[in-house]
Amino acid sequence: MGKEIQRKSDLIAATLREIGAKGTLNVTVGQIAKRAGVSPGLAFHYFGDKEKLFLAAMRSILTGFRREVVEALKGASGSRARIEAVLQVSFAKSHFEEGAVAAWLNFYVLAQTSAEAQRLLTIYHRRFNSTLLHDLRPLAGARAEAAAERIAGLVDGLYLRFALDRTSVDSAPAIAQVMAALDIELSAK
Repeated sequence: MGKEIQRKSDLIAATLREIGAKGTLNVTVGQIAKRAGVSPGLAFHYFGDKEKLFLAAMRSILTGFRREVVEALKGASGSRARIEAVLQVSFAKSHFEEGAVAAWLNFYVLAQTSAEAQRLLTIYHRRFNSTLLHDLRPLAGARAEAAAERIAGLVDGLYLRFALDRTSVDSAPAIAQVMAALDIELSAK
């Protein structure tokens, strides 16, 4: 059983790397399998089809993101610090690098045609907004819901800009922008 788990993990990692390298979901199971060092037949055996492999990769990204958020929140004290921790994780190297950003954006594309991908993204959006909202309520009161939507939208927009302008791999400007937006939201009357 350990070998199967490792091969599945290798295929998921190879899927993310292949999507990142190509910048598109237009990759074959053969390309993914080659990158993982296994046969295409084994990939089909484990996942059934290419979409299920993409969905497994998407779940992997979302699970990793959730795990990092939970860990970051453990060390955060107070609502402001908790919001900042979530936003810092959003732009951590594990998520805000060329391959990961390409995978995120391509999963948004997949969600337009795949009910399961749409479901996963809906869960992610609800959890992300809920996490922000939980800590924005004590700080922004009645404006918290709209503020959470704007901040989440800014995070998505910064990912899109990064994907289209790959001149910098530094997440510091993105973090600075989202923290400035948080300051504006919290200082609004």
